[in-house]
Amino acid sequence: MAVPTFNRKDQASVNTMRLLAADMVERAKSGHPGLPLGAAPMAYVLLTRFLKHDPKEPAWPDRDRFILSAGHGSALLYAWLHLAGYELSLDDLKNFRQWGSRTPGHPEHELTPGVDASTGPLGHGFAMGVGMAMAERMMADRFNRADFEIFNHHTYALVSDGDLMEGVSSEAASLAGTLGLGKLIYLYDDNQITIEGSTDLAFTEDVRSRFLAYGWQVIVVTEGEDLASLHTALENAREEGERPSLVMVRTKLGAGSPKENSAKAHGEPLGPEAIRSTRSFYGYPEDQEFTVDPRVYEHFQSLGESNRNIRADWWDRLQRYAQAYPEEAAELNRRLRGELPSGWTEALPVFENGSVATRAASGQVLNSLAAKLPELVGGSADLGPSNKTTIDDGGSFGVLNRGGRNIHFGVREEAMGAIVNGLTLSGGLRAFGATFLVFSDFARPAMRLASLMSLPVIYIYTHDSIGVGEDGPTHQPVEHLAALRAMPGLTVIRPADANETSAAWQSALTRRKPTVLALSRQNLPVLAPADYPAVADGPLRGGYILSDSLDGHEPKAIIIATGSEVSLALEAQKLLAEEGHRRVRVVSMPSWEIFDEQLAEYRDEVLPPSVEKRLSVEAGLAMGWAKYLGPKGRSVSVESFGASAPAERLFLELGFSPDHLADLVKNL
Repeated sequence: MAVPTFNRKDQASVNTMRLLAADMVERAKSGHPGLPLGAAPMAYVLLTRFLKHDPKEPAWPDRDRFILSAGHGSALLYAWLHLAGYELSLDDLKNFRQWGSRTPGHPEHELTPGVDASTGPLGHGFAMGVGMAMAERMMADRFNRADFEIFNHHTYALVSDGDLMEGVSSEAASLAGTLGLGKLIYLYDDNQITIEGSTDLAFTEDVRSRFLAYGWQVIVVTEGEDLASLHTALENAREEGERPSLVMVRTKLGAGSPKENSAKAHGEPLGPEAIRSTRSFYGYPEDQEFTVDPRVYEHFQSLGESNRNIRADWWDRLQRYAQAYPEEAAELNRRLRGELPSGWTEALPVFENGSVATRAASGQVLNSLAAKLPELVGGSADLGPSNKTTIDDGGSFGVLNRGGRNIHFGVREEAMGAIVNGLTLSGGLRAFGATFLVFSDFARPAMRLASLMSLPVIYIYTHDSIGVGEDGPTHQPVEHLAALRAMPGLTVIRPADANETSAAWQSALTRRKPTVLALSRQNLPVLAPADYPAVADGPLRGGYILSDSLDGHEPKAIIIATGSEVSLALEAQKLLAEEGHRRVRVVSMPSWEIFDEQLAEYRDEVLPPSVEKRLSVEAGLAMGWAKYLGPKGRSVSVESFGASAPAERLFLELGFSPDHLADLVKNL
């Protein structure tokens, strides 16, 4: 493709983007003007000459994805969205970083039209883009036909020095190179300045050599103001089909301002004098903020015409595809709507007897569901055999198999979390990631973003307690349930047996928010429906009466337990009954969040306010249990980091035995 001739309209458009961003920061009295001023030329070339998008339908399925991984430069993104014709007015720009604004300090998915991912925690946009590029290949493999190309788009991102310093970007870049994601193209804003000063203070590595070693193509643009060179670099990146591309662009932080190439331009307004000087430098009236020449609007409008036609052609092609391939089209439409196929719950297994670890039960449920849900994809951070997360006959996603449903993330928990977010954001997939519960700490930033964006990601976290045993305190997640429950928007489910595990999967797949399945390493007795009828649907309500008073009267005491401790509570109930204490209720509470969503009448039925003698039993911190226990309740918990010993000995030493539980109830 010939390089287009860039003219004065193009330069005026670049400068308008710059100054709108700087004015937004100045008006808000907070923000980051440095990146927009320096990176506007490369953003302009990418977004106006390469990005396949349409402001009239920001979420059409085969659009190119663009992620501002350097989310602190959000003012630049908002300026472009406004000029390109998205539903973002000049008044929205003037309301930057204010209460109720559609232009928050960092980009937020679904709050602002055209924002493909919430970004700000550096490195996570980089990693989410890897997930999006993987999703494009998966969807293309499933739905494209020789005569119909339904999915063929690129994933772009603008990344910063800070992004590349974060470990999550290293994890994700390594995997992207291994997987040969040729439709992944990142612009690197190589301005060599961070908040503290020159990057030489902490970042002197050879970025080009590093990414070449990862298996990326690296293209260097030495002059970030040269629109033609930027266009050539992006064109070369698009022609590389076997490797992801990093386009390194040397820019000047705060370009055109008195604070150019100064750390002071990074994260604070330019100030009244400097903003006037900057406007003058770019040929705009010194005292006139938020200035847009009508010809700039017209220019952006003309540049968008071809994309509108591309989008319309795609929908027309999809209609013809539906006529030629009705079954595939029906599946595609269902998946894009986020709907589950009819009758899918029939695939959920019911366990009648025996003893099985909930991680193993989860593996059985996963494979039963995978046959019904082709959109279900995911994998583990190199713990698949332990997490039981392999989809039988699903194949491994890789260079030679773009239809593989099993993803091998390697020992990269944080990147796994972010990539799973990207897979989910792309649409048409239900993604899961897995590791040991103790290592959820590594994935926590990605989980927080998933919760913020209400992404229905599933986290399969096994080895959920001191039941890990001999591996000791470094692997025993005593504080993790409390920490995860503290995260707004995240649902935590810790099933007591195989049947509760089946129900946990059902809940996770029907919720429009992320869900953690905390699963046991050790075998647990199956709660057979014949013996415990409530297990059939009770777990779907978060907490339920598993075994009520054995004399038919209202209980005098309630034992509330989760996970592997539920079977201990049932044994304690039997011991108490043998001693004549028959008015003890056992409540299984697999999910606080789901239980709290129930009507007050139901919650009071399960935990009657009149019954004040309550005991919670969970092999983790007691933090948070007080809301269910009241002033007279007690907790059996783990308030240390555990120890290295066989699991049975650990449970006994730390008070998790039927005899000890029975004694505590009697004392209550």
